[in-house]
Amino acid sequence: MNKLTLATAILAASTSLAMINANAYQFEVGAGAGYLDPDNGDSGSQFDLGGTYYFNPVQDKNAPLAEAAFVNRASNVSAGATFQDQGESEHNRYGAGVEYFVPNSDFYVGGNIAQNTYEYDDVDLDNDLTTYGVEVGYLPVPNLLIAAGVKGYEDDYDNDGVDPTLRAKYVTQLGDNAVNLEAGASFGDLEEFNLAADYFIDNTFSLGADYYSNDLTDNSEFGINARKFISQQTSLEGRVGFGDTGDSDNDYNTFGIAAKHRF
Repeated sequence: MNKLTLATAILAASTSLAMINANAYQFEVGAGAGYLDPDNGDSGSQFDLGGTYYFNPVQDKNAPLAEAAFVNRASNVSAGATFQDQGESEHNRYGAGVEYFVPNSDFYVGGNIAQNTYEYDDVDLDNDLTTYGVEVGYLPVPNLLIAAGVKGYEDDYDNDGVDPTLRAKYVTQLGDNAVNLEAGASFGDLEEFNLAADYFIDNTFSLGADYYSNDLTDNSEFGINARKFISQQTSLEGRVGFGDTGDSDNDYNTFGIAAKHRF
C-alpha cells in the first residue's frame, strides 16, 4: 500500500513538472511589418525581425503571457533589425541588447547598442549613426522596476552626445485583471519622454495605449495597440499611431502588425 501511494505521488509530481515545462520557453522570435502614411510626401514601409534568448526557461506563473519574462526577472540577450523605405530614402537599423537581473538580489542592469544607416537616392547625405544606452535599476517591490542610466549617439559628421535617462515599469493587479504601466524620460539635449499602459482582459489578451514626445525633433506620437496569444507560444499584435511633426505641418499615421513565437 505504501509503495502504491509513493508511486502515485511520484507520477503526479512528474505529470505536474511536465505540464510546467511544456509551458516554459527560452527563445522568442518575431517578425513585423508597418506602413507610414503622411499628410504630405511619400508613404513608407517597414519590416522588422527580432529574437530574444533567455538564460533560463521562463514560466508563465499565472501572469499575463506578455509579461511572463518580466515577472520571472528573466535575464536575456536580444537582437533585431529594422528596414525602412520611404520614397527616395532608406533607413536600416541593426541592434542588440542585454538585460540582467542579479540573482538573489533586487538589482538590475541593462544595455543596448544599435547601428543606423541612412541613404538617399539623389542627395549625397548618406550617414551612419550609432546609438547606445546603459542603465542600472532596482526592484523595491515585486514587479516594479525603477532604472536610471545614460543614452548616447555618434554619427559620421562627428556629432555626438550623452543624456541621462530615467524609467519605471510596473505590472500589478487591477481588480481581477492585470495592468502594465511604463514611463520613461531622457534629459539634456534630447528631452524626450514616453508613457505606455496595457490592460489585460485575460492573461492572453491585452489592449494598450502609448505616447511619445521628442523636443529635439519636435515630434510626438500617440498609439493604440492590441496583442492576443492564440496559443501559449504564439501571439499576434497590431498598432495604429497618430503622429504630429510640429512646425513642419505634416502629420502622419502609422499602421503595424507583428507575430511572435516562443519555444
